[in-house]
Amino acid sequence: MRSRRYLAAALLVLGLAAACSDPPPPIQVNENSITVTNQTSDEWRNVLITVNDHYRGGAPVLKPDGHLNAPISQFDTGFGQRWVMGTVIRKIEVTAKTASGDPITLNWDISQRKKR
Repeated sequence: MRSRRYLAAALLVLGLAAACSDPPPPIQVNENSITVTNQTSDEWRNVLITVNDHYRGGAPVLKPDGHLNAPISQFDTGFGQRWVMGTVIRKIEVTAKTASGDPITLNWDISQRKKR
């Protein structure tokens, strides 16, 4: 009986810690992909992700609380040049519009990368 109380208390503490933690950043950079999270209650349209000022990718729609996981290998320039694996991601700009036409802009740069 005592171990159940400890288990219940531990689960409660973990739940409270998760509820009090900061939400993840809206732009997350992994080794081979970029994840954009719509943390608003509005649908985003014409989502464009621009990496290092030249490489682009995106999606037509990103739902509220939705995630866009974009493999960096699929990004290309306006001239059709593909992303070269091993290139350092230095900056990212995400642009979109809400359903009512309001602009959305998110920025990320290399200083926000988490140290491992």
